[in-house]
Amino acid sequence: MRKIGFIGVGIMGKSMVRNLMKAGFELHIFARDMAKVTDVIGEGAIFHSTIADCVKEAETVITIVGFPPDVEEVYFKPGNILDSANSGAYLIDMTTTSPSLAERIYEAGTAKGFHVMDAPVTGGDTGAKNGTLSIMVGGDQKDFDECLPLFRAMGTNIIYHGKAGCGQHAKLANQIMIAGAMSGLCEALAYAQAKGLNLGAFLKSTATGSAGSKQLDMFGPRILEGNFAPGFFIKHFIKDMKLASEEAAQSGLNLNMLKTVLDEYKELEARGMGNLGTQALIKYFEPRV
Repeated sequence: MRKIGFIGVGIMGKSMVRNLMKAGFELHIFARDMAKVTDVIGEGAIFHSTIADCVKEAETVITIVGFPPDVEEVYFKPGNILDSANSGAYLIDMTTTSPSLAERIYEAGTAKGFHVMDAPVTGGDTGAKNGTLSIMVGGDQKDFDECLPLFRAMGTNIIYHGKAGCGQHAKLANQIMIAGAMSGLCEALAYAQAKGLNLGAFLKSTATGSAGSKQLDMFGPRILEGNFAPGFFIKHFIKDMKLASEEAAQSGLNLNMLKTVLDEYKELEARGMGNLGTQALIKYFEPRV
């Protein structure tokens, strides 16, 4: 399993490619724009101009693309992964996408002799760079066990959740928690500012108490700096929350916090902020001029 075809060399994927190469894997990559991946090509990744060429000799294929339609395209479009990869290859989709789509890829891939897993990640750009991602895996247990060395090159908290689609369900539940934590952070900062508190002092006093969180640690300082560069795009978080909301509705759940935060982010996207990082939620609470 040393030869990997990797599709989706973006903010997260690029760091994952680097960590896989550091672990001794041979990386074959596909990107729509070669100019955006010249750095990792210079570090040893082998570029291919088509998905078919990227995956045709790979023992493992990893995808981490943007939206469910992108996942459908790279797997099901004629001439792409399911048509071009070697039977017996391991196909691992690390995109956060629909659990039903993960099940569909599993069924179609298994019928063609592939080993298929959904393995979305959490930890953001920092976790990707440091190789400390949490990886949530659905699929067959034996395939998970076989791919552990590969997962360990990218993450430190690697959990098997069950059959195909379960990795995606775990990730959507994770995104619900992040939505609440980010909203709580931004609302607290908006309140503290309105009451005249020193925001730096406020973050220091709360970071180690019961209100502390990864969201506070990672994004509190960025918010105070006015740094809204994306570790994770608002537009992608909206996609995740929509998926979680749809899945919740199918189970008869009424998740009011999720709906509220989703609406707030959708307003920011409508105002042209979809390419900012999720910490830009603070802008929802800023006074309008």
